[in-house]
Amino acid sequence: MLQSLHVKNLALMDEAEVEFSEGLNILSGETGAGKSILIGSINLALGEKIQKEMLREDADTGELLPALVELVFRVTDERTRAQLAELSVYPEEDEVIFSRRIVGGRGTAKVNAESLPASRVREIASVLIDIHGQHEHQSLLSKKKHLEILDEYAAEQLAEPKRQLAETYREYRRIAEELSAADMDVEERLREISFLEYEIHEITSAALREGEDEELEAEFRRFSNGKRIAEAAGNAHQNTGGPGESASELTGRALRELTGVASYDKRIEELSQELMEIDNLLNDFNRELSDYLGGLEFDDETFFEVEKRLDEVNRLKAKYGGSIPETLAALAAKQERLLKLKDHDSYVEDIRERKKKTEARLEKLSLQVSEIRQEHAERLTDVVTEALQDLNFLDVRFTMQFARTADYTANGFDDAEFLISTNPGEPLKPLGKVASGGELSRIMLAVKTVLADEDAVESLIFDEIDSGISGRTAQMVSEKMNVLGRNHQIICITHLPQIAAMADAHYLIEKSVQNQTTASTIRRLSGEESAEELARMLGGVEITETVRKSAREMKELAKSKKKS
Repeated sequence: MLQSLHVKNLALMDEAEVEFSEGLNILSGETGAGKSILIGSINLALGEKIQKEMLREDADTGELLPALVELVFRVTDERTRAQLAELSVYPEEDEVIFSRRIVGGRGTAKVNAESLPASRVREIASVLIDIHGQHEHQSLLSKKKHLEILDEYAAEQLAEPKRQLAETYREYRRIAEELSAADMDVEERLREISFLEYEIHEITSAALREGEDEELEAEFRRFSNGKRIAEAAGNAHQNTGGPGESASELTGRALRELTGVASYDKRIEELSQELMEIDNLLNDFNRELSDYLGGLEFDDETFFEVEKRLDEVNRLKAKYGGSIPETLAALAAKQERLLKLKDHDSYVEDIRERKKKTEARLEKLSLQVSEIRQEHAERLTDVVTEALQDLNFLDVRFTMQFARTADYTANGFDDAEFLISTNPGEPLKPLGKVASGGELSRIMLAVKTVLADEDAVESLIFDEIDSGISGRTAQMVSEKMNVLGRNHQIICITHLPQIAAMADAHYLIEKSVQNQTTASTIRRLSGEESAEELARMLGGVEITETVRKSAREMKELAKSKKKS
C-alpha cells in the first residue's frame, strides 16, 4: 500500500507530508484548493512527464525552485514481491521508495535510490498502484480501450498465446516485406544482378584475409619510420657493444677486477658471478642487435606495395562493413542474394510458401486468442453487470460484441466493443451512443472494481470518480467504494459527502495566503472535523446546525453500513 507522500515546491504546495492508511482514504476540499496538484505530484513520482505549470518560481529571482516528490510503498504481499523481483526491484525493510527530484526543469527519477528511466519507473509502479484520472472514463468511448480491459481481465490465460501471436505477426510482416521487395520487373532484376556481380568480383579479387589489415598497418609503421629505427638501433649497438667506452667494455673491465679478488671473499665471488651473467646477457643482446641491423632493409618498392595494399584493404572495409570480417560477411550476403536473383522464380515461390505457412499459424493463434477472449468476455460482462446494478443501473444489460478486422494485427483479428442498454426495451448500443458522462464514470468504476478483484495491485487512486452523479446513485457509489476498500487501499478525491462519509481516513486540502503567497496544505481530519467538512460539502455558503446534524447522521449511517 501507499504509506506516505512527501511533496516540496510543486505548484501551490510549499511542503507537504501525508501518511495514508489502509482502506478508504478520502481527500476533499474547496474547488481550486490543490487536490489535482496532489494527484499530479504522485504521477510525477511514478514517471509521468513534467508539466511546466507544476514548477514553482522564486518570487525574487524568477528562477525555478528545486522540487521533490517522494512516495513510500509498504510491500508485504508475496505475489507483489515476486512481480517486483521479476523487475529486479527488492523491497528494503518491506519498503519501495519512488522519488523524483526536479532541478532547473529537468527531473531525476529513482526507485530505492537507483536512478532509472521514466519508462522503467512506470513499469515498476504499475505493479503497486493504479491511478484512475478525472477524464479516464472518456477512454471507454474508444473500442481499443474495450479490448485492453478484456485482455487485462484475461491476462493470465492470454499471456503466452499473445506472446506467440505477436512473434508470429512480426515474422509474417517480415516475410510480406521480403515478398514485396522481390516483386521486380526483369530489367530491374538484371540491373541488380549486374551490380552484385561487380561487387562480388571486387571483394573476391582482393583475396582478403582476416588480420591482414593489422599486419599491413604494422609493416606500414615500420617502413614509415625506417630511418629512425636504423639510427636508434645503430646507436644502441654502439653504446652497448661497440668499441670504446661501451657498456660491454665497461662491464668486462668490472668483471676482471672482481674476478681478481673473488678468491678472498665469498660475497665478492657471488657478486662476480652475477656480473658474469649480466656480461653474458649483454653479449647475447649485442649479437641479436647486430643480426637485426644486418638484415634491416627499407627499400622504396616494398614500401610502395605495402602502402598500396593497405589502401585497397581500407577502401573495401569502408565500402562494405568497417572491418575485414564484416566485409567478408557482406560478400556472403551478396552471393546469397545473387543466387536468389538468378533463380528468381524459385526464390519468390519459396517466399510465398513461407508466407502461406506463417499466415496459417497466424490464423490459428488469432483464433485461439479470440476464443479465450470471447470465453472471458462472457464472464467479464456478467460481473460488470452485477457491479453496475450495485451502482444504480437497475435494468442494465451489458455485453461485448466481436467482429473481425480487415487484416491481421499483432493483437490478433478481434474488433470488439462493449454494448449497453440502460433502460428496459432499449436495444444494446455502443457506450458512446448511450452513456452520459456520469454513466461512463460509473461504468469505469464498475470495470475497475471487477479488475481489482482479479489484480494484485493493492493501491487504487480515483480522481473525482463521482463526476456527474448525485442522490441515491452517489450513495450506491460510496457503498461500492467501501466494498472495494476492504481488499484494497483506495485513495479517492471527491466532492460528494455520501462518498466522503465512508472514509476510513479523511484528509482536507486547503488553500490559504501566507506572507502574500498562496499555498496549499493537507491534513488528516479527526472524527468531529470530518463531520464539519461533510457539513461544508452539504451546506454550501451557510452551514447551519441542521446541516451539521445531517452531516453527523450521514457519518453514523456510513459507520453502520461499513459494519454490515
